Amino acid sequence: MPVTDLATDATLDRDTGDLRSRILTIAERLFREMGYRKTTVADIAACLRMSPGNVYRFFPSKKALNEAVAERLLRQIEAELGCIVADTGMSARERLRRFVLTMHAMSAGQFTANRRMHDMVEVAMAESWEVIHAHIGRVEELLVTLVAEGARNGEFRVSDPRAAARCVQTAVVRFCHPALIAQCADREQPTIEEMTDFLMTGLRAE
Repeated sequence: MPVTDLATDATLDRDTGDLRSRILTIAERLFREMGYRKTTVADIAACLRMSPGNVYRFFPSKKALNEAVAERLLRQIEAELGCIVADTGMSARERLRRFVLTMHAMSAGQFTANRRMHDMVEVAMAESWEVIHAHIGRVEELLVTLVAEGARNGEFRVSDPRAAARCVQTAVVRFCHPALIAQCADREQPTIEEMTDFLMTGLRAE
């Protein structure tokens, strides 16, 4: 293939990626402003000064677009958690503490603080969107990595890092599941800090 053709293909790929990203950015903005249920593909297309058909070129259905928005938000959380796991300048205990606190803070900020975004997450959970299952799986893998490291260096008393990681996920689900964060907002105890201390005690090596 001629070099000029390769350059053209690369430009088209970049332009396609940029347009897809712009669609997601506008969709997220409208979800926050108008609400997930009220926002239509036509609304998104109008903001971008294009036809709804152009939006459907990238997302075959409104559900596919909704899932893509949710995935992008979840990936932001995962990226921050991944940075914490990779920061070997901190002990595994401190990283796990920050991991749990950050997961709670970002979940609350992304999905619970804005009622309109919360509606989208409730639907995602109720309909068991694949992006939700994938997110849970990726968070589990990050936790497995962190717990296994803590076990190797003697910080955690753990024989099965995956089982321990799943226990951590289960223990903090109230603080990370958007619906439960909202439903339990008036419950004073345990706080996320108290739950994290409890987990640290349970994992601590003698």
